[in-house]
Amino acid sequence: MKKYLNLFQISRLAIAIILLQTLFFKFTGAEESKFIFSSLGVEPFGRYGVGTFELLASILLFVRGFSWLGALLALGLMMGALGAHLFVLGIAVKGDGGLLFYLALAVLTLSFLVLWLKQSEAMQFIRKYV
Repeated sequence: MKKYLNLFQISRLAIAIILLQTLFFKFTGAEESKFIFSSLGVEPFGRYGVGTFELLASILLFVRGFSWLGALLALGLMMGALGAHLFVLGIAVKGDGGLLFYLALAVLTLSFLVLWLKQSEAMQFIRKYV
C-alpha cells in the first residue's frame, strides 16, 4: 500500500509541477507561448483558456476524491498539445529541442497512471452521477 501511495503522490506532484510551470509562461505572455498559440490561430484566448484548464487540473489533482478528474483533464489537455506538436508545430518549437513535446508526453503518461490508480473512484463517481 505504501508503494502505491508514493507512486500516486509522486505522479500527481510531477504533473502539477509541469502544468504550473508551463501555466506561468502562458499567463505571463512569454514569447514562446504567444508563438505557439498564434501558430494555432487562437492567441490570446486559447492561451488563457488552456492555462485556466491547466490550473484547474492541477488543483483537482490534490482534491480528495477528484484527483482522477484532474488527471483526466490533464490527459485531454496533453492529447491536444501532442496533436498540435505532431500536426502543426513540429516536435521542436523555437529551438527548444522538443522539451515541450517531451513534457507533454510525460504528463500524458503520468495522467494515465493516476487515472489507472484511481479508477475505482472514477467508476464510483460515474455510477452515482451518470
